[in-house]
Amino acid sequence: MPKIEFTVYGAEQKCASCVHLPSALETKEWLEAALARKFPDEVISFHYVDIQAPQTEQEREWSESILNEEFFYPLVLLNGEVIAEGNPQLKKVTQKVEAALSL
Repeated sequence: MPKIEFTVYGAEQKCASCVHLPSALETKEWLEAALARKFPDEVISFHYVDIQAPQTEQEREWSESILNEEFFYPLVLLNGEVIAEGNPQLKKVTQKVEAALSL
């Protein structure tokens, strides 16, 4: 069974252009619920990283990229690959999951 692991990077405070969008943590929770319904037989893990308090070197590197404005948050990674940033579209995320499952 292919590994499906999401990491969502964000911050408690929303970015200036994201005022009307859900927070990064809310985005993670929304994706988790939506994908659990769409793929009920798959094991999909989710991890949230606060860009102000990364725990590992890899998390620190991604967080710095966001803080240096190379990426918008929430930044969504699937198995370590960027698949969405800012306001992720469920259809595109679902397509990426389907592609990962077909490997």
